[in-house]
Amino acid sequence: MAKPTRRRSYLVTYGRRQLRLTEAREGGYVVTCPRDPALVTQAETIEGAFENADDAERTLARARRLIQPRPRRRRA
Repeated sequence: MAKPTRRRSYLVTYGRRQLRLTEAREGGYVVTCPRDPALVTQAETIEGAFENADDAERTLARARRLIQPRPRRRRA
């Protein structure tokens, strides 16, 4: 039986954000953010990981604004 290989994982600081880059079995990286569990993306290169993380953060911010309840107006 083949021994399972451990995938390497790196914690990097990128701007004001921390990212965890984990080597994917099929190549490239799985990108997560310890402070925001909803931020998950993937990339072939480290540079691509940072670009995809930026895009994922913008998309999450937009989605969170859309689902936020709007304050109700009071009728006079």
